[in-house]
Amino acid sequence: MTQRRPETTSSRRIERLATLPLFHKLEGRKVVLAGNGDGALWKAELLAAAGAELQVFAGSDGAAFHDLARQESGDRIFVHARKWQPDDLQDATLAIGDIADEAERRAFVAAARQARAPVNIVDKPDLCDFAFGSLVNRSPLIVAISTDGASPVFGQTIRARIEMLLPAGLKAWAQAAKDWRPAVQARELPFALRRAFWELFAGKAMAESERSPLEKDRSALFAALDRLEANEDGTGRVSLVGAGPGDPDLLTLKAIRALQSADIILYDDLVSPGVLELARREARRMMVGKTGYGPSVKQSEINALIVSLASQGKHVVRLKGGDPGIFGRAGEEIAACEAAGIPVVIVPGISAAQGAAAALGVSLTHRDHARRLQFVTGHARSGELPEDLDWKAMADPFATTVIYMARATLPGFRDRALAAGLDPATPAVAVQSATRPDETRVAATIAALPERLSELPKGGPVLVMVGHALGRALRESDTIEDRRRA
Repeated sequence: MTQRRPETTSSRRIERLATLPLFHKLEGRKVVLAGNGDGALWKAELLAAAGAELQVFAGSDGAAFHDLARQESGDRIFVHARKWQPDDLQDATLAIGDIADEAERRAFVAAARQARAPVNIVDKPDLCDFAFGSLVNRSPLIVAISTDGASPVFGQTIRARIEMLLPAGLKAWAQAAKDWRPAVQARELPFALRRAFWELFAGKAMAESERSPLEKDRSALFAALDRLEANEDGTGRVSLVGAGPGDPDLLTLKAIRALQSADIILYDDLVSPGVLELARREARRMMVGKTGYGPSVKQSEINALIVSLASQGKHVVRLKGGDPGIFGRAGEEIAACEAAGIPVVIVPGISAAQGAAAALGVSLTHRDHARRLQFVTGHARSGELPEDLDWKAMADPFATTVIYMARATLPGFRDRALAAGLDPATPAVAVQSATRPDETRVAATIAALPERLSELPKGGPVLVMVGHALGRALRESDTIEDRRRA
């Protein structure tokens, strides 16, 4: 088999952004607002809440803005009873216009850009350099939602959902983070320890978000930091994480937490881009692709890479498709870490078999049809069908057998299992790319299925399930085929 060395460069796949979300510091900075409509007033309230020095050019009708100025403490809102002039935009940090006349709108945009001030025209996204999103305000925790002007109502609906998910108490925890951060920074800790502290903080905040943090919370967190610092020896750690069969929604919460705390992620070809999108943005990503019947990185090289990176004090996440303990060679990687004295944990994942069965709407066990479930590999180290399979067990009529990596060896498996007594009419299903948008499947009897694997697209992981518990999938496949022929 051709060997492939690990790709040591970062390999991020960030989908194209319609806009780049940014958060402006406006305290004491000049912002120009032209217009006097409801949109202008709402923008003025937001800008005032952010502490801007707001210059409002409202024409002859600025009463609402005068009321807002009286409500705000300090002299930060200045209302001018005239229309804007180009010179008014000099030194502005932002420029916002709620202007009805088309020619005036375009003149305002041109003047703002001449003054190098980013401009927003209310309800005219084509003329905007930036947009105001829908906000979830737990300041200093702020969540902004944008639909790039496509549907503000849709953004507001999403905001309402997030409002329900984020307790109001998070505001106090966010403020505590702001207040406690200088004390953490002053300790000049290694990055790993600082991150560990904030992970503890975030866990406590989310678990107890209905109340405000107390001094005892601060003391407990800093005591935990003291213990971490005392035990710090410069050695990193390794997490073997199951990425599931492909659908990011099937990741466990523990897997997401591991991805969010990783320094380096070593991932297989079978890991979907959607799963990687949930990882910490700053994490370095390295593909150590292991593909069946194709170029692969030697397992010994992966083991050495894991140990080398963790020895540098990194949190290394070894991200594997499905569950790391099912044909994921986790045992070899655990042994390598233990030999080097590196702590390692396993984060289980939804297996490919579980994902495929769920996608088919079947149970892999059944009181009448399958009292045993067995997972086997379709190829040995040589790439050939393993010689040491228990063929009597493979022929058990009361078992469901799941065969991993069986695309090339299924004919041989079928022949040996039938020779051992497996009923040729036993239902069997081949599922490619289970749970992913491009999932494809073929259902037939075990006698006929190997010849039908050619109906599957080239590439993509293939899983074969055999057993009478899969009868429903075979019947539905027959029904669909009958309809197609009719």
